[in-house]
Amino acid sequence: MHWFYVIKSQKNGELYFGSTNNLVRRLKEHNDNRTFSTARYSPWKFVYVEGYASREDSIHREEQVKHYGKVYAQLKRRISKSLRNA
Repeated sequence: MHWFYVIKSQKNGELYFGSTNNLVRRLKEHNDNRTFSTARYSPWKFVYVEGYASREDSIHREEQVKHYGKVYAQLKRRISKSLRNA
């Protein structure tokens, strides 16, 4: 399985979108400051995950959310309660 995920900084509420084939390892990398773009905002926690059979589909979803404001806004509306409770 390949995953598109959304994590939220517990430090300042910043959101980060990514894709991986191993959710546990990837979150550990974020929280161990091994990812440059997320290091200064750790710790992180998952707020949303989508599973895909294909790596290309998970990467495509990540690119959609990162590059298209309308897709980003729709996702934030769909998971608004998860974002508040995280």
